[in-house]
Amino acid sequence: MTSPKFSIITINFNDKIGLEKTIKSVINQTYTDFEFIVVDGDSADGSKLVIEAHSKHFTRWVSELDNGIYHAMNKGIRMATGHYLLFLNSGDTLIDQNVLNTAAERIDGSADLYYGNIHFKQKDKTTKVSFPSKLTFDFFFDNNLSHQATFIRRILFDRLFMYNEDFKIAADWEFFIYAVCKANVSYLHLNQFITVYDGAGISSDENSRKTITEERSMTINNYFPAFKEDYERLSLFKQRRVKQFLLIKGHRGAWEVLNILMKIIILFIPKKNATIDESNN
Repeated sequence: MTSPKFSIITINFNDKIGLEKTIKSVINQTYTDFEFIVVDGDSADGSKLVIEAHSKHFTRWVSELDNGIYHAMNKGIRMATGHYLLFLNSGDTLIDQNVLNTAAERIDGSADLYYGNIHFKQKDKTTKVSFPSKLTFDFFFDNNLSHQATFIRRILFDRLFMYNEDFKIAADWEFFIYAVCKANVSYLHLNQFITVYDGAGISSDENSRKTITEERSMTINNYFPAFKEDYERLSLFKQRRVKQFLLIKGHRGAWEVLNILMKIIILFIPKKNATIDESNN
């Protein structure tokens, strides 16, 4: 494959400011062998005007009611004709104008997934996240690949499955853990920063942790039933690690509050297979 064709898929719902940022970061790329697909959920905040103003840059676009994030992403998949798909949703931006060109030089068609690193941005704080070169079940226990920085071979969605539209947050995690740990797809880490990921989305909301935990547990039950008990034990083990840390540091009151929360959620704690660098703008 001398020049991979990308499908950049952007979904949006009532985020015209984020949508404008995303569109500009895509249309200013020096690499041109890509199609640009926008799926809007019948926004009422002026997003349609933004889409119409930039419509000449889109291969396809729709603005209509949908049934949620993953229904919209599946619409984009069905419209896509590129070799590899990149989901860049409203507010997410490509790191610079040359990033697609740099990535294309390394994407030779030999792998099913090519994933890069991200800048995770929340308000005035930026966290640089570098993903590991080897993906394991243990990695997916606490982490996920960023679909904003992962080029996914289009036919994988035909060979495996589309995103689970019954899920609200963790369908991309379900797809990745199944693809890597069950279907044994090939992958390659692009050790470069691809995207500035907008941390204002639903999956980054602390109130979404319970939903994430429930949906991940359903995935384990559906596709990895033999690991169900191990998954639960590992959850408890990590819970005890946090408890030990807090008690050693003298934060007994914090532990008592945290203990209640941890009966509902699985805490995500830093670990060696994801490199994190935090800095303030």
